[in-house]
Amino acid sequence: MISKQKVRELVEERIAELGNGLFIVDITISANNSIHVELDKEEGYVAIADCMAVSRNVEHNLDREQEDFELHVSSAGLDKPFRVLAQFTKNRGREVKAVTKDGEKIQGILQTVSADEIVIETSKMIKPEGKKKKELVVEQHVYPMIEIKEVKIVISFK
Repeated sequence: MISKQKVRELVEERIAELGNGLFIVDITISANNSIHVELDKEEGYVAIADCMAVSRNVEHNLDREQEDFELHVSSAGLDKPFRVLAQFTKNRGREVKAVTKDGEKIQGILQTVSADEIVIETSKMIKPEGKKKKELVVEQHVYPMIEIKEVKIVISFK
């Protein structure tokens, strides 16, 4: 079986050489040696050239004669939940949907991120009692990271 640590070292080696803000989101290796590497970038998006460079480094440094494998290197994808702190940090200021472990759902702007908690800002128009006009109410919701089940970016085509 191919070592996950060996694959991680090879990926990190190429990421360091590229020096363009790439980071590892996830590495999985199945029982039949199907290796999946998911990458993201601190700013912007993961390019095909980034995936190719990482793939080549892993491919050239693992011996197929010793152990056959299948390799997939891709970006983390917009539709998947955040899995590492760097993804939260990258998406500050963007609209997200969050689900807590107790099932609460919230959609708003990801304001603050730390290893311990996130802050999501919501805004809505509410008609105060005794007034005719609605007013904009902005609220900050603080969630400890241990209470978060998943956070995804809201994809909008506006």
